[in-house]
Amino acid sequence: MKELARFMFEAGMLKKMRRSGYPFLGSGGESVADHCFRAALLGYQLALASDGLDAPRVALMLLHHDLAETRTGDLNYVHKRYSEAKEDKALRHQARNLPPAVAASMLELTAEFNAKETPESRLAHDADQLDLLIELKEQKDLNNPYASAWIHYALKRLETEPGKALAREIMATDWTDWWFEKRDDWWAPNCHPPEDD
Repeated sequence: MKELARFMFEAGMLKKMRRSGYPFLGSGGESVADHCFRAALLGYQLALASDGLDAPRVALMLLHHDLAETRTGDLNYVHKRYSEAKEDKALRHQARNLPPAVAASMLELTAEFNAKETPESRLAHDADQLDLLIELKEQKDLNNPYASAWIHYALKRLETEPGKALAREIMATDWTDWWFEKRDDWWAPNCHPPEDD
């Protein structure tokens, strides 16, 4: 249990580690853990909506896919032109003292994600991109002029039909639609929100 406790402290670094691409976009930002959380939720729900996919496995791949970044850092597309992250080595070092079942699962899930050979791993890759797409759509809605160009490339990286279908809906949805319904009865003076159904 001592090594598992140490690993949990290490995994917590992803909550502090900022995704490094946003300074190049000029706005927005999130931690690596923020990204992994919503990507896992996206992957899980997309898999549930697709026939025959192992939804928990998709979510677990996405929870594990960036663990090596506690040791390598988050390299964006510019950084990757000049630097190489030794993620396989970082993962092996992370796993070497963990309980055998924990280490084996971590390495297996990450290898499956990276290989992109199973339907679950391909959907997980799309969920990874869809999380970025949601962030970019928010920045576009907030008038960042560069977000549209980034969106173009994020869309090109999608491979699955469920991923592409959700991307179309993301692009057609204002980032505030989930709460800001632009209703006079909510926002005008002396008006109150409607009662819950």
